[in-house]
Amino acid sequence: TFFILYNNLIPISLQVTLEVVRFFQAIYINNDIEMYDVNSDSCAIARTSNLNEELGQVKFIMSDKTGTLTRNVMKFKRLSIGSRNYGNNEDDEFADASLIEDYRQGDEHSTSILEVLKMMAVCHTVVPENKDGQLIYQSSSPDEAALVRGAASQSVSFHTRQPQKVICNVFGEDETIEILDVIDFTSDRKRMSVIVRDGAGGDIKLYTKGADTVIFERLEHGKEQEEAVEYCTEHLEDYASFGYRTLCFSMRHLTEQEYSQWAPEYKKAILAIDNRAKLLADAAEKLERNMILVGATAIEDKLQEWVPETIQALMAADIRVWMLTGDKRETAINIAHSCALCHTNTELLIVDKTTYEETYQKLEQFVARAIELEKQEKGFAMVIDGKSLLHALTGEARKHFGDLALRCHAVVCCRMSPMQKAEVVEMVRKLAKHVVLAIGDGANDVAMIQAANVGVGISGEEGLQAASASDYAIPRFHFLRRFLLVHGAWNHDRSVKVILYSFYKNICLYIIELWFAMFSAWSGQTIFERWTIGMFNVIFTAWPPVVLGLFDHPVPAEQIMKYPALYASFQNRAFSIGNFSLWIGLAIVHSLSLFFLTYATMEHQVVWDNGLTGGWLMLGNCAYTFVVATVCFKALLECDSWTWPVVVACIGSIGLWIVFVIVYSLVFPHIGGIGADMAGMAAIMMSSYTFWLALLFIPLATLLWDLVIKSLFTIAMPTPRELAVMYNKRTTSFNGFERLASYSSNVLENMRLLTSSLRGSTTGSTRSRTASEASLALAEQTRYGFAFSQDESSAVAQTELIRNVDSTREKPTGR
Repeated sequence: TFFILYNNLIPISLQVTLEVVRFFQAIYINNDIEMYDVNSDSCAIARTSNLNEELGQVKFIMSDKTGTLTRNVMKFKRLSIGSRNYGNNEDDEFADASLIEDYRQGDEHSTSILEVLKMMAVCHTVVPENKDGQLIYQSSSPDEAALVRGAASQSVSFHTRQPQKVICNVFGEDETIEILDVIDFTSDRKRMSVIVRDGAGGDIKLYTKGADTVIFERLEHGKEQEEAVEYCTEHLEDYASFGYRTLCFSMRHLTEQEYSQWAPEYKKAILAIDNRAKLLADAAEKLERNMILVGATAIEDKLQEWVPETIQALMAADIRVWMLTGDKRETAINIAHSCALCHTNTELLIVDKTTYEETYQKLEQFVARAIELEKQEKGFAMVIDGKSLLHALTGEARKHFGDLALRCHAVVCCRMSPMQKAEVVEMVRKLAKHVVLAIGDGANDVAMIQAANVGVGISGEEGLQAASASDYAIPRFHFLRRFLLVHGAWNHDRSVKVILYSFYKNICLYIIELWFAMFSAWSGQTIFERWTIGMFNVIFTAWPPVVLGLFDHPVPAEQIMKYPALYASFQNRAFSIGNFSLWIGLAIVHSLSLFFLTYATMEHQVVWDNGLTGGWLMLGNCAYTFVVATVCFKALLECDSWTWPVVVACIGSIGLWIVFVIVYSLVFPHIGGIGADMAGMAAIMMSSYTFWLALLFIPLATLLWDLVIKSLFTIAMPTPRELAVMYNKRTTSFNGFERLASYSSNVLENMRLLTSSLRGSTTGSTRSRTASEASLALAEQTRYGFAFSQDESSAVAQTELIRNVDSTREKPTGR
């Protein structure tokens, strides 16, 4: 009997309360107007409510690139020819009338303009299609399609491809250009070439486009080319500062003899079975030299709206962002810089080996390098491709890969298969032991989304497969900022409060039975009336935890969006053993205070209006009243924002108990003898000034412990949340965020950013870089070549593919 009295110490109603709270939290997410996208007429969707609090514990974000970070819409923006830099950054597409004006001058520069435009229109593997009178370019490389469209906009339009030739409209006249050979792009070569015969019986030309590093070193020697490289480099610096994908164009005039001597060797390499790649590379190397630099282009891979700002905010919130993509390395690196995942001073640790031994050694070397960079407090990121990843995820290399990846500020994984994405997510989940969020928009992201702790799908242009398979869906990537920083932080903080508060109030009431047992000879006699025991969680204290979980705003949404480092402070306020022990300890102290203060106030010396002294039930009902008042006031004390639902629920719960006592003692004893012991109890209790004074004094005296502890912690060790609240209430300058360094060394850099924001400075976009930063960006990217998106390593060479294309033939129509 004695032990049965304590069966309610564990709040059975907690699960019901949490489910109700989570359900309405999910409704809040679904109806957040700030996450509504007008263009797609869609909003955020919570497909589950069980992970709401997990959103406030995210430490790693695994993001797809195409369709998630970028729109996969390439725009031809700038053109460099000699000393001239054409185009501007404000226009959506390339628009510069001076290019055509310069061409019409008829000088040497106009010849260069014509060659560049013809190279853009010819040096590619694009296939034109005529649909309803409109010319559409089909290409495996969106970069190439953008260049072809750019040339067409400047009156050099590629419109027909046949197995051995292409036809372009050059300033109003059709020209037939014979395609002699195509040298495919590879990531090792970083370039592609086309050998053409310009016109019937015309000159043979080699057109080559690729990264500046490989083009510059293959130019002919001479002062003229040195000057051309200087001009081009200056223009490339300008393009790099805006995160554009750049290509350099070069050409070489070939004699009939040179080509006839080289062609058989190349044909032999194409047909080779053994060492085919090496033979092709050697043959290409013999021809791609002594070239003339003609120009350079800049293509913008348009990011989704607010992507750089979103990633900056997430990283300031101490969240590591990884980019997992199937695109090639140069493209991935370029986008990483554009979206602020990597910065100009970020050292890139590139793993691009093809064997297990080489991959293992490279990872081991980079782990040591990462430790050095950590000591120097320098930023670094890892870039790894699919082939290396295949080895990095096996054997002993897996340990080094995990160690290195978890140290990096950012990770870029390229050339990945969907299953590799899922495997990387699974590895991080197990090694980091933190919440991992995966976000994507396509069918190839489903495996990754389902492998993560939290899966977020974007209802984008690639279909709804990812959104349908995810836990949550959002219309655009930039909504992830509000989704995590606001809803994640709020839901986590609210759920923690609901759990801790539910344990607290039960212990606060039912431990009183233990103190009463000391006076009842451990007989098992309960101090409370039997019906009131069951109604404590169901009725009288049911609403305070619910309103805490729904209406408490730990920090205003605008503030946490402005200062994302606050997100990390909510993670530090997690459901930990120390935090739980503090609440349980306070509950026990409160129960001691409530029982013995009530006992001292209401013991047998007190004579009631009926001339009798109060018995055990009178003592129990008074203690019960004070417990209800105390736990309701405790809810108000723990609430960070007093909204009217919170105040009404807490004060109303106390009033509900008072009304219940009156009705129960006056009505129910006369209905079948229910609660006979309670007859006249309300009249006796509420006619005594001692009861009302005790109702005011005892809960306040009990909560004095909490007030003292809260004051000490706020003064001595304020949390970022408390600092933000203080700043929000003051108009004077505020430097308190610098104190956060003692909490987490990982957030130190974010705190500096936060402090500067508090002083009124704003975070510039990734495109507002200084000239020196642009130079650093160029130097950083030049080491690996500028972005050049082109499929490679396919079963059939690009040359063979275009040899079988004839755009003049009508496509067969099926039924």
